[in-house]
Amino acid sequence: MPRFRAPRDGFSPAIRNLWRLLPVAIGILLAACAGGAGGEEPIVRSAPLPTVANAKPDTDTGSSQPETESDAAVSTDEGPALQTATRPDWLGTRVLPTIPGGAVTPQTTPAELEDRRFPTVDALSNPAGDQFAATIEPVPAQVLARSTWNDGCPVQPDELSYLTMSFWGFDGLVHTGEMIVHRDVATDITTVFADLFESRFPIEQMTVVTTAELNAAPTGDGNNTTAFVCRPVTGGSSFSQHAYGLAVDLNPFHNPYIRGDLVLPELAVSYLDRDQRRTGMVVAGGPAVQAFEGVGWGWGGQWRSLKDYQHFSLNDR
Repeated sequence: MPRFRAPRDGFSPAIRNLWRLLPVAIGILLAACAGGAGGEEPIVRSAPLPTVANAKPDTDTGSSQPETESDAAVSTDEGPALQTATRPDWLGTRVLPTIPGGAVTPQTTPAELEDRRFPTVDALSNPAGDQFAATIEPVPAQVLARSTWNDGCPVQPDELSYLTMSFWGFDGLVHTGEMIVHRDVATDITTVFADLFESRFPIEQMTVVTTAELNAAPTGDGNNTTAFVCRPVTGGSSFSQHAYGLAVDLNPFHNPYIRGDLVLPELAVSYLDRDQRRTGMVVAGGPAVQAFEGVGWGWGGQWRSLKDYQHFSLNDR
């Protein structure tokens, strides 16, 4: 207990008596505090803050505060938001109405797809750890058989390579995807996706496109990241760069193709506003564009006559 000196003469007796009582009052206060440290918990408790992806520093205190769900979904090209949405049961099953000539009538984006963050449905076994892994090999016969390759394609099977690569899903988990590319760019593509993995750019799906999928009636809600598809260019007759394995479409629903009134996928209308940043979008200067530029590939989001935000290809350097 500290020692206290009484005030010097000149103070009234009342003041000197109060001063003498001060040590007693402090002793009572310290005893009460000591008892509370080992006694009952305080009535008011503060629950721990939930862990939220993309927590940002509070500008007033410098502490880390969780963002709201809408804020967490804003981060684009920077990593997955962990608040995934429930995948609708109808996804991929509702055929869109068409007009004479086969074009799909104008659509609006269903509410469930306006901020698309679905967990990945795995086609391959998940990797054991959370480190990027990739394999490059000739296209196995069984993979070629379920792909869109046929005798009329502009490349032969031995000109193609089969890749498996790790990627981060919107669920914050590591998954394994597959892709067929031209063998001359196989190493470059694994380098690109290693960069995307390091930046935690989220991808919903990465599987080889089948002939059945290519010829299916439009549902307008696909979101498969892929490369080789033996098909002509959109709206034309010459072969697409995809038919050579020299183009990649990344999260097509988040990054649609736009030409006039044509939007592909057709239900991705809400993603035409590129200023409304949402997770999974490719943006100028972001990690996806930088990764492809690093291996000499161009981005369809920089085209003038149309915009193809999902598209990266070797001939657009």
